[in-house]
Amino acid sequence: MHKWLISIAMLALTSAAWAASTAPLNPETQDDISKHQRISAAHAEAAKCLAAGKPDAECEGALLAACKGIAYGKFCGMKH
Repeated sequence: MHKWLISIAMLALTSAAWAASTAPLNPETQDDISKHQRISAAHAEAAKCLAAGKPDAECEGALLAACKGIAYGKFCGMKH
């Protein structure tokens, strides 16, 4: 699970960097980028939590709290 969380975070950061280097984006796309960045940060924090040896339930609870309103499911999937 650790590698999965880190991979998702890196993908989101790479996507955000690529998007920033292109032409101006519409407001809806900019909002999606912001949500992906927030989700990425939440996943990075969950990875740190797990790496620190804390219980899965504690780390997943923090992940869900950080993703409330922008994502869904146990693992903070993006709402589109």
